Amino acid sequence: MPEEPTDRRTDRAAWITVEGARTHNLQGVSVRVPKHRITVFTGVSGSGKSSLAFGTIAAEAQRLVGDSYPLFVRNRLPHIGRADVDHVDGLMFTTVVDQRPLGGNARSTVGTASDVAPLLRMLFSRVGEPSAGYSPAYSFNDPSGMCPACEGLGTVDDIDLDALLDRSRSLNEGAIRFPTFKPGTFRWKRMIHSGLVDPDAPLSQLNDADLDTLLFAEDLRLEHPDPQYPKSSNFDGIIPRLRASYLRRTPSHLTEDVKEGLARVVTRRTCPACDGARVNAAARESRIDGLSIVDWQQMPVADLRQVAASVHDLRVSPLVTAIGERLEAMDSVGLGYLSLDRISRTLSGGEAQRVKIIRHLGSALSDVCYIFDEPSAGLHPHDVGRLTAILRRLRDAHNTVLVVEHHPDVIAAADHVIDLGPGGGAQGGRVQFEGAPEALRRSATSTGRVLASPVRINSRPRAAGGWVRLEHANLHNLRDVAVDIPLGVLIAVSGVAGSGKSSLIAEELPLRHPEFTVVGQEPLHGGGRSTPATVLGIAEPIRDAFARATGLAASWFSANGRGACPACRGRGVITTDLAFLDDVSTTCEACGGTRFNPTTLAATMGGRTIADVLAMNARRAADLLPEPRIAGRLRWLADVGLGYLAIGQGADTLSGGERQRLLLARRLAETPEPSRLRLVLDEPTAGLHGADVDRLLRLFDRLVDAGATILAIEHNQRVIAHADHIIDLGPGAGHDGGTVVYQGPPAGLAADRRSVTGAYLRDAARPRSGGPDAMAGRNKARS
Repeated sequence: MPEEPTDRRTDRAAWITVEGARTHNLQGVSVRVPKHRITVFTGVSGSGKSSLAFGTIAAEAQRLVGDSYPLFVRNRLPHIGRADVDHVDGLMFTTVVDQRPLGGNARSTVGTASDVAPLLRMLFSRVGEPSAGYSPAYSFNDPSGMCPACEGLGTVDDIDLDALLDRSRSLNEGAIRFPTFKPGTFRWKRMIHSGLVDPDAPLSQLNDADLDTLLFAEDLRLEHPDPQYPKSSNFDGIIPRLRASYLRRTPSHLTEDVKEGLARVVTRRTCPACDGARVNAAARESRIDGLSIVDWQQMPVADLRQVAASVHDLRVSPLVTAIGERLEAMDSVGLGYLSLDRISRTLSGGEAQRVKIIRHLGSALSDVCYIFDEPSAGLHPHDVGRLTAILRRLRDAHNTVLVVEHHPDVIAAADHVIDLGPGGGAQGGRVQFEGAPEALRRSATSTGRVLASPVRINSRPRAAGGWVRLEHANLHNLRDVAVDIPLGVLIAVSGVAGSGKSSLIAEELPLRHPEFTVVGQEPLHGGGRSTPATVLGIAEPIRDAFARATGLAASWFSANGRGACPACRGRGVITTDLAFLDDVSTTCEACGGTRFNPTTLAATMGGRTIADVLAMNARRAADLLPEPRIAGRLRWLADVGLGYLAIGQGADTLSGGERQRLLLARRLAETPEPSRLRLVLDEPTAGLHGADVDRLLRLFDRLVDAGATILAIEHNQRVIAHADHIIDLGPGAGHDGGTVVYQGPPAGLAADRRSVTGAYLRDAARPRSGGPDAMAGRNKARS
């Protein structure tokens, strides 16, 4: 076989080459991405950054790696279709580090997810006194180490009988107030046919022995059941049934009725046997320098670094070194305020991504392509410098680092930048710039203009139309905080990650003042079946419009009803469960990802199928469906900066920031009087380009001018500078935070030398006359 020309081999060694990429909205994009460098993909929201980095480069790399396995193995792996691209060359083994929340149940913690917990268990098994045994003896996930009372969960759940039972009613009247036991259900039939009690007698009239049997019997052989009772089955009481079905395991799917029922009847309290420590007495009593493994896992990572470094025992010096390196990595990506016993599913998307990052830092692999999805999400500017140092560390280990980002400091740390645009959705998908970050800043692109322009500190803040007092706040790390919150203005709540912002504003404030509504970044109900159309409440009107136009029933135009594709059951994707690895989803070949069956796809309105309409963005859909209850809500979607989204896009594909802005659009559509709005938004600019941030701020101004009160928990300097009032918490994270550092207008924050946020606000407001070298120098100094 003839050798490739030398220049082709050299090209492949130095570049990842993409020719004619058309994934999603990419319009025949051709680029060369340098290897062993940091390349940042920039552009406004929806411009095609992720389509190029993840949908093309990562997808093709993972497909080719899968194709390298023998056919026997490939048949058991998910089928990944070829990306819509003419040619890709120079691909490497690729690892995607995204913002998907860490999976797992209550047994998954920061310690287990970061792989620090096994190291701690080994350390205590070697030098803890008195020894509890081998490493599993220190694990709350192993029978030899878990607390027997709570089985390693730290909490004990039980059933509140007063909430479960209506003793004035009989079984036939619905005395058991839980959905799976209401009249007509399978469980209800078991009870009334058991022959244990009179189903028409109120529970209050039953004798104690019969009621106790009905409630607590386990594997009871019945003496006189009705003929309808299964002959081969023994009887389990209501409480054992509930415990077995919902408390001892977590079902994969719960209906809304069952969720509400569990919330009403299940009580949860700290395990009295271990006081929430999860491990048994032997593990709790084993100590190193007076501290148990429980003590180690409960303290913030930043403090644990010092404790671990104080262990000077030659028998475990390699272990201590490994623990120190892992804890240092966590601290270096801004997670020093977390404790190792924090449940992993409670982490934000940005926190989860940074936990994933540290798994790769000690890897002996090189020539790997790492692709990051906005790793600065949730980071205070103070921590971004440490993040860029991590990215450089990966690059310097002879790896290629690709980053989808908006943060100016991450862009400045790049070796190469690819800017896409000029707009989002159909207005994007074209390369606007390729080159060094300094040259991008001098360019006429939207990104270049944002980078070159200093933020403008609000010199004319609005006057408050009233005040709300919040005092004696002590949740989590808050230290008896008292704060006055102005009404009728835009308030930015700032401070380093872990300083207590969310504890004060997203938790304490709504608890004390319920008129404040929190719009966060939590997953939406319905998962992949939820879409912008369903969240906004316009899916049903759209189906009704198609039903009127075609004569078919509205259910034919629902991917959750008669219109569902039979192959993917209306999901549009086929998901493969890879056990301990992340699930892999691929587009359904039967419906092409549209979610609908052939009958539905054959029905059109104005020449468009329901799939065509759901693939439209808000503006195009509003033009096609101008009726107010549809078009009016779609306008809010565009106003919050999501005009580029397809209205039928699965909600599980949205970032946390996109989900939050979608919920904000719904809230605004449902509020006829903006003057009554009292909103708390948790990092509403997450995932937004600077130009999109300015657009969102214009919406905030419009709402505030109409009388609304908006509190934005934020790190973004553009928002902080634009606000009327600042509440800055800190000065540090964890136990070093929890106090109010500053309250007042943004100009005062910039002048306050005690505030970490103020220092970065001063820097962001400086004229950029110093040139690109000055900017790079400032970023280097921060690092």
